[in-house]
Amino acid sequence: MESSMGLVEISLLVRWLLGWFLCLRMPALPEAPNPTGGLSLEARRGALRLSVLIPARNEEGTLPHLLAALARQSLQPLEVIVIDDHSSDGTAAVASGAGALVLQAPPLPAGWCGKTWALHHGVLASGGECLVFLDADTVPGPRFLEHLMAAQQRLGGLVSVQPFHRTEKPYEQLSLLFNLVGLMAVPLGPNVGVAFGPAMATSRADYQQSGGHAAVAGQVVEDWFLAHLYERAALPVSAFMGRGQIEYRMYPGGLRDMVIGFSKNFATAAAEVRWPWLLGVLLWISGLFWAAWCLPAALLGWPLVGNPDPWLNAAIYGAFALQLGVLSRRVGSFGWINLVFPIPVLFFLGVFLTAILNLERGTIEWKGRQIPTR
Repeated sequence: MESSMGLVEISLLVRWLLGWFLCLRMPALPEAPNPTGGLSLEARRGALRLSVLIPARNEEGTLPHLLAALARQSLQPLEVIVIDDHSSDGTAAVASGAGALVLQAPPLPAGWCGKTWALHHGVLASGGECLVFLDADTVPGPRFLEHLMAAQQRLGGLVSVQPFHRTEKPYEQLSLLFNLVGLMAVPLGPNVGVAFGPAMATSRADYQQSGGHAAVAGQVVEDWFLAHLYERAALPVSAFMGRGQIEYRMYPGGLRDMVIGFSKNFATAAAEVRWPWLLGVLLWISGLFWAAWCLPAALLGWPLVGNPDPWLNAAIYGAFALQLGVLSRRVGSFGWINLVFPIPVLFFLGVFLTAILNLERGTIEWKGRQIPTR
């Protein structure tokens, strides 16, 4: 019995330590050294000829924040193009009123997703030699474009940044594990072969060499597959964290939107994770599930493998809560939810089951469209 209990405790300790290891490499987007070089804004804009492309479907509530942030950038782009993806709200009017060039996407053909179709036409209409793709719900800091383009010029290929997740309402805290696990499951830094769709930068030449969005037309997680295309074209793909430089608020439309949004991406993205990283995350999260069960089980007399001592299980629970509190600060504004982490654990499992059902159905409804999940 003693040996069995020792193995359980050692197993949980190893999994807890694995969580720290998986988060060792989460580098922030490097700051540009001497980014201005003494040049005026017009000179820098002319030198880079930067086009910012924003796909937008029913984003009248988010676009004003992004467009205002772009107007404050130290590096001003040549143009900001909002591609209106057949919105039913005031997206086009809001974008035009803020000074952006508005492009209406043609009717969506079979075999394309709305975002890839919009960005494909945005690139065709743009004039810049450098391209930045931003989701409509992102809000960059005043020097974000400087830092992003400095990294792209230095590293080449495709450079992307995962925004810091700003939460405002209680239900948004439930996304804790999706934010954290998604970043634990991939290597980050220069030339890692991973891309984050909310904020990406590339040269037009590299984009065309890769095949661009036309080559990932029907992919729901187009950023992952676009990264593969760059690698096949022998072009580097780099990814960084955006804390302090760019943020977004995911799924402000409510809990239902969040469940659908995560479930439509979850299964496809999981299939693209490299197996050593996937195995590491599965081991860590199984330890987290165990910790979520052990304290209430010990207190209420539920079935429990290992030592039933409530104090020992409280220590295990506290260790994982502390770990979540420290690690989650890198990815978003998650606070009290770390103390009651069994709640996001249950939410994570529920969305996982929803994703499996959606895979069986083959489609899911998102923003008034049927999106393929296979």
